[in-house]
Amino acid sequence: MSKKHKNEDKDVKKVKSEQDDCESCEEEISEEISEEISEEISEEISELDALKAQLKDLEDKYLRNNADFENIKRRMEKEKMVAISYAHEQFARDLLPILDALEMASSTNEVDEKITTEQLLEKVKEGVNLTIEQFRKTFEKYGIELVEVDGGFDPNFHEAVMQLESDEKSSGDILQVFQKGYKIKDRVLRPTMVSIVK
Repeated sequence: MSKKHKNEDKDVKKVKSEQDDCESCEEEISEEISEEISEEISEEISELDALKAQLKDLEDKYLRNNADFENIKRRMEKEKMVAISYAHEQFARDLLPILDALEMASSTNEVDEKITTEQLLEKVKEGVNLTIEQFRKTFEKYGIELVEVDGGFDPNFHEAVMQLESDEKSSGDILQVFQKGYKIKDRVLRPTMVSIVK
C-alpha cells in the first residue's frame, strides 16, 4: 500500500474515532440533560406537593377561624339579648325600697288616738316627701334630671299646652308649669307641659 492509502486509512480511522467520541459525547450530554430534567421535575413536584400541603393547611385554618367567628357572633348575639332583657334590673331593684315604703304607709291600720288630724296629716306629708326624695336620689343615680324652665321656652324640652297674655313677661316666655318634664342625659323622657305668653 502506498503512503497515500495509509494516510487515508489513518484519516478514516481518525474520523471514525472522532465519530465514536461524538456519539459517546452525545449520549453523555443526553444522559446529563435527562438527569437535569428529571431533577428539575422532581424538585418542581416536591415544591408543588409542599404548596398543596400549605394550601390545605391554610384552608383548614380559614375554616376553623370562620367557625370560631360564627360561634363568637352567635354567643355575642345571645349575650346582647340577655343584656337587653335585663337592662332595667338594677333600676327596678333600686325602686323596690320606695315601693316598700309606700306599701308600709298604706297598710298602717292603727292610728294613735292621741294624734290629732293635723299631726296625722303632717306625718303623711312627711312620709310622702321622704318618698319623693328617695325617687329623686334614684333618678339622680341613673342620670335622670328635671327639665329646667328658667331659660325660657325651648320646643326641644317643653310642650306648650296653652298661650296666654301677660303684661309681666315677654312673648314666648314660660308663664306656668303644669307638669314637670324629665330627661336622661340629652334625651327627653317627658317634656315639661307649660303655658307660654302670646
